[in-house]
Amino acid sequence: MLYTTAITWDDAWRMSGLIKRSFSLAGHRTSVALEAEFWDALAAMAAAEGLSLSALVARSDAARDPDRPLASALRVAALGAKKIA
Repeated sequence: MLYTTAITWDDAWRMSGLIKRSFSLAGHRTSVALEAEFWDALAAMAAAEGLSLSALVARSDAARDPDRPLASALRVAALGAKKIA
């Protein structure tokens, strides 16, 4: 007997290893999906600067090139922080 299981988008995100978080940026809600290691690096970066994670994400959003996706800008910021540390 063949069994099939429907996979939801939430299941697909979990299986991909990405963690999705939602933020309000410039008055708009948006979601960003990153690997746990990047969220950890960003949280450490925010704590070191005395910022909330939301404030750090908002700052990165405001400073990024409009052609660069927010997730990409956050990964680059996390990598830059790791180089300095």
